This record gives sequence, C-alpha cells and structure tokens, in this order.
Amino acid sequence: MSEIALSIHARDPISEAGIAAELRGAPGLRLVERDSGDDAVALVVTDEVDEEAVRILRTAQMRGCGSVIVVSRIDERGLLAAVEAGAGGFVRRSDATASALLHCVRGVAAGEGTVPSDLLGRLLAQIGRLQRQVLTPRGISVAGLNDREVDVLRLVADGFDTGEIATKLSYSERTIKNVIHAITTRLGVRNRSQAVAFALREGLI
Repeated sequence: MSEIALSIHARDPISEAGIAAELRGAPGLRLVERDSGDDAVALVVTDEVDEEAVRILRTAQMRGCGSVIVVSRIDERGLLAAVEAGAGGFVRRSDATASALLHCVRGVAAGEGTVPSDLLGRLLAQIGRLQRQVLTPRGISVAGLNDREVDVLRLVADGFDTGEIATKLSYSERTIKNVIHAITTRLGVRNRSQAVAFALREGLI
C-alpha cells in the first residue's frame, strides 16, 4: 500500500505540533508541509467551520486533495458548508484520538466519506430541507436536474431519438437538443449515452 501524504492545518502551532506528534510514524502515513502541494489529504483543525476553514477546504478541493476536518463545534450550516467545500471526513476534537484520525484520513484517501452518525443524520436532514424548501419549488433536484431534464433522460434511456422525445413531450427538436446538451455539460459527460449511464448509476432516473 502506498503512503498517504498528509498536511496538517491548525490555527495554533501547539495543536499542529501535538497532532503531528500523534500521527508521525503511523504505518502508511507520511507528513508533509502545508501548502507544499505534495499532500493527498489535508487535515484541518478548527474550533468551528468559519471562513478560514472553508477557504482551506476549498483550496484543497481545487488541488484535487481530500480533506478531513477536526472541529470543536459544528451546526447544520457549518456542516453543509464544509461538505460543499469538499470535506470528506469529520472528527470532533473531543474524539480526535490518533486511531480515530488515522481511520478518517485513510477513509478519505480511499475515496470514502467518514462522518459520525449523529452528524450524518443532521446532514441528511439539512439536505432534505434544502430539497423541500428551495429546490422542489423550482422543479430542481439535489443532483441539479429539473423535471424536464429527468423526463428527457428517461426517454433517452428507453431508446427514443430526439424527434420522438420532442413529440412525446410536446417540445421542438431544438429544445430537446438544448436540454440534452445542458445535461451532458452539467454532469461532465461527453454524450447522451454517458449521461444515461451516469444517471442510472447515481439513481437520478
């Protein structure tokens, strides 16, 4: 197993040195300097999810780096902000033993999310409120697809061509082409077949 390069981002040098001392020498882990660009996972230690913590998480996300946040206090807004900024693992400072940190770091490095069960419940509740109060009234799902886009994708999946879809949904062929282009762009895929495959895999249709 290759080593996981980990950078530690703490507000105070004592916390940073303490966590580094706990993790240094752990099997499969290599500590690197923050902002070196060599890290695969960033460990962010903070009292709460504030602007500075979000900035560090977003910077890591833009570099394609996973991130774990160790936080003292977190509410629903902070939880959602951290997730949106790319945090893949959460550990409360009161639970931040060396083994808990290692478990979380290894999970994030493997592409798995690690969230305490009570925080996961709060996150799901927050997403549910977002869907009900903001997205559903606008005809949009959490995935970013609106009702018309879902209908088009379902018909593409059923094997209908552009003209047939236009007839079934009472739109022009140009409109259907524009909808399919918007879907492929938003999902980051090349064509309608990949869009259907992605939507099926993610349970969007």
